[in-house]
Amino acid sequence: MMQIVGSFAEFERAMLRERTKSGLDAARKNGRVGGRRPKLTLQQQKEIVALVSTGQKTGADAARLFRVHPSTVVRLLAKHRLEGPASA
Repeated sequence: MMQIVGSFAEFERAMLRERTKSGLDAARKNGRVGGRRPKLTLQQQKEIVALVSTGQKTGADAARLFRVHPSTVVRLLAKHRLEGPASA
């Protein structure tokens, strides 16, 4: 009896996974993107990079100014260094 109940649970799990995957695929086709919205706009990101790279503000000061966590500023600056200053 337990094997039958287990097989039903396994089947239901597979069906749930399939429905979720098809729903996400349909949403992507409609132009939806998953995940959280960015806290900073592109203009704000450029402003933070400019303030920190010119030395006007430290990373912690820029984080307080824009009300984000300092690690957000660190990630932003690392991304900017990887892309190079020409793309900013």
